[in-house]
Amino acid sequence: MSSEFAVRDNPRFLRNAVVLGLLTAIGPFAIDMYLPSLPSVGQALGVGADTAMLSLTGFFATFALGQMIYGPISDMIGRKTPLYFGILLFLAASVGCALASDIDMLIGFRMLQGLGGAAGIIISRAIVRDLHSGVDEARLLSLLMLVLSVSPLLAPLFGSLIIAQTSWRGIFWFTTLAGLLGLLLAAIFVKETRPRELRAESDLTSLLAGCRLLFADRNFLGLTAIGALAISSFFVFLSHSSFVLMGQYGLSPTGYSIAFSVNAAAFFAAMQFNGWLGARFGLQRLVRPAVAGYAAAMTLLLVLTLARVESLAVLGTVLFIGYGFVGILLPVTSVLAMADHGAIAGTASSLMGTIQLAAGAVIMAVSGAFVDGTALPMVAGIAGCAILSFLAAQFTMTGKRPIAAE
Repeated sequence: MSSEFAVRDNPRFLRNAVVLGLLTAIGPFAIDMYLPSLPSVGQALGVGADTAMLSLTGFFATFALGQMIYGPISDMIGRKTPLYFGILLFLAASVGCALASDIDMLIGFRMLQGLGGAAGIIISRAIVRDLHSGVDEARLLSLLMLVLSVSPLLAPLFGSLIIAQTSWRGIFWFTTLAGLLGLLLAAIFVKETRPRELRAESDLTSLLAGCRLLFADRNFLGLTAIGALAISSFFVFLSHSSFVLMGQYGLSPTGYSIAFSVNAAAFFAAMQFNGWLGARFGLQRLVRPAVAGYAAAMTLLLVLTLARVESLAVLGTVLFIGYGFVGILLPVTSVLAMADHGAIAGTASSLMGTIQLAAGAVIMAVSGAFVDGTALPMVAGIAGCAILSFLAAQFTMTGKRPIAAE
């Protein structure tokens, strides 16, 4: 679809961004609201920080698994039915989390919640690919991320307010309400974008063939790896930030929520420049500068941390800059990775999401083993992801034709 048509059809374009963005945010909302409660969950259920963090890691693990399930199924039977199933599972698991009596029960329901929450993010991305391509796809993905930015900007603050008024259990009653809103939006506004004639071409055989095609595509795997390592660094920040900012720097839950939101703001605000930058320079040309800036910022932060520069202002400023580059990098690598795979958009979106979130879950688990309440394990994990992402870009971005405005 051309950029001119996107402008002419602007109200529908923006409506899609808002609705799909809110559906995408359901799963992440259950992550970000939960972050300020991690220390109190550990205290209430009588477990240490590393065990409490498993309730976050378990969510990510099934969130990643769901990425591989929903996309191919939505290619085979349409987008709406698996979307409804995922939201309903998320609803039921949210109630289970609110009523959990021990850490094992909480982790189990969090895993079910992650499996259900994956539907919104993966199917919304497939719907975007059904409707648009090229720069328009990058623009809509960036608008989706702008709506999605409500989660990391406001959800931790809402979470801290809910904890102050009720307890950590109140967070899950709130996510139950968010799931109900998502179900209502899906029923009213989401139209089926996978025609029956295309579904007829999708079955288990075609799924396996699609996976073989994607695993043989060096460009798809390389771009997915760049994005996976970039988002994994943000997941490391997610999992460690409450212990670092509230432990080492002594912030209150509300102060933590504000500090977290400031860093997340850079991540999502930068995404809004992707449409303009892609139209001017071509999406391909954005990857190297973005990944270089990201790696430089996070490596500098590691050097400063090792030099014992323990300033919250320095930590926040460098993370703000680094995650700004990530905000440019993520939508662009997603669009470029899927550019040649429109016929299997659901499968491509699923495989990409699975790889990215599985990498994030593994890296979170590894970094979680070193949590000690200081910034060093967090910063080391973030910088390691940034450096590996930079190296992946050097092997991937070689002589490809830039994708510009169509």
